[in-house]
Amino acid sequence: MNADFLYGIEVVINGLMAGVLYALVALGFVLIFKASGIFNYAQGVMALFAALTLVGIMEGEVPFSHLINAVFGTDIHHFGWHVPAVLAIVLTVMVMIAFAWAVQRFVFRHLVGQEPIILFMATIGLAYFLEGVGDLMWGSDIKTIALGLPQGRVEWLEAATEMEDIGFYGFFIDQLDVVAACVAGVLVITLVLFTQYTKQGRAMRAVADDHQAALSVGISLNTIWILVWSLAGIVALVAGVMWGAKSGVQFSLSLIALKALPVLMLGGFTSIPGAIVGGLIIGVGEQLFEYTIGGPYLGGATENWFAYMLALIFLVFRPQGLFGEKIIERV
Repeated sequence: MNADFLYGIEVVINGLMAGVLYALVALGFVLIFKASGIFNYAQGVMALFAALTLVGIMEGEVPFSHLINAVFGTDIHHFGWHVPAVLAIVLTVMVMIAFAWAVQRFVFRHLVGQEPIILFMATIGLAYFLEGVGDLMWGSDIKTIALGLPQGRVEWLEAATEMEDIGFYGFFIDQLDVVAACVAGVLVITLVLFTQYTKQGRAMRAVADDHQAALSVGISLNTIWILVWSLAGIVALVAGVMWGAKSGVQFSLSLIALKALPVLMLGGFTSIPGAIVGGLIIGVGEQLFEYTIGGPYLGGATENWFAYMLALIFLVFRPQGLFGEKIIERV
């Protein structure tokens, strides 16, 4: 066993951890698309908004303080208190549920029966609107999430796997990535159990299969869509917390949605397990490609485009993804 082989294993492990973070964002897309057929371009901005709201509540910031100060000539920014993390998370979840209700009540209820492209354009408008509201509410400064999440390398693992005689100095694994993997695993299991064994989950699956049939047995589409957007908001909160803890809560966080697109193309737009598997494939693939080919032969930075190249290949040979449903239209 040589050092190169061990470094390759380290690359794979780190790729799996990165793939989990990609999958967290993709889960929100899957939940909404599966139940309503809407491709939610705003999912990345929802993660940003949820993270901004969580930080703002925890630090006792006054919402819209910059706007209030500009209009009334005041100089207020904080209430003067700090909210415990658990309570702040609960309040942020309530905000995301209120957002889900507002989206359904004021936007998509009026677009029932419209073409998919119109619904997609509506989510683009929603993304820019939500980004602007987040800026007005909490400001545009880079923020840190103080939830006490562990960060830095796993020292005991690095020490236990060190082999100086062959030039290998141990596996470098980030503690935050391990936590994110565990949280994502719990979240996926919870979502699968919810959709399979609860009344609301079965109603969601019925709506996903056939809207008209669901209506005929008394299922309220409005209620289910609010539930779906609420779940997507909670997933966005988890993704925003993990990505925000890793790189800071800043407006570039909304761009993580773009990295979720190849994940969806690989896993399929209607499969929760597919989002996880697609994220892991993308994460491992881009890390291995950079380690074996990108760095030595292409000058590096291949992580920026490898995922999209892989997604393009899948679109050519298997457009429905690994777990997506193949759609056959008879004409």
